[in-house]
Amino acid sequence: MGNGEFAARKLVRGRKHQRLLKKWWKRKKFKLKEKFDPMGTVPRTKGLVLQKFAVEQKQPNSGQIKCVRVQIIKNSKVVGAFVPGDKSITYIDEHDEVTIEGLGGSQRGQMGCIPGMKYKVVAVNGANLRLLRMGKIEKPKR
Repeated sequence: MGNGEFAARKLVRGRKHQRLLKKWWKRKKFKLKEKFDPMGTVPRTKGLVLQKFAVEQKQPNSGQIKCVRVQIIKNSKVVGAFVPGDKSITYIDEHDEVTIEGLGGSQRGQMGCIPGMKYKVVAVNGANLRLLRMGKIEKPKR
C-alpha cells in the first residue's frame, strides 16, 4: 500500500483492476446481459413452441424430463424450456404461445439434474400452467 504524496494514482489503478476481476461488475459495466441473453433484460417473455422432446436426467438420477423448443417472439432466438409438473406436457401443443422465465439456477445457469435447460414454461396461451394442471381453468384456443 502506497503512502507517498503521489500514491493516490496507484491506489485508484489497483481498485480498477480488482473491479474487473468481479464477474457481476463486468456483466454490468459491459452490458453483457443485453447483448447475449436471449430474453434480454426482462424476467419473462413469450415465444412459440417449435417442438416437444424429452431429455435424460444427469447422474445419479434417471428418467425423462419433458421439454419444449421455443422461438422467442421479440428476437426470433430459439431456446429450450423445461415443462414443470406431472403430465404438464399434454397441455402444450406445437405452435402454442408460451410464456417462459428463468429456471433459477445459480449464475443464470441450469438447475439440478436438468441438463442444458435455463428456462421454464409458466403459461400456455396466456393461461397459467399450474391452474391448467389443477383443472381450475381450460386452455384457451388460439
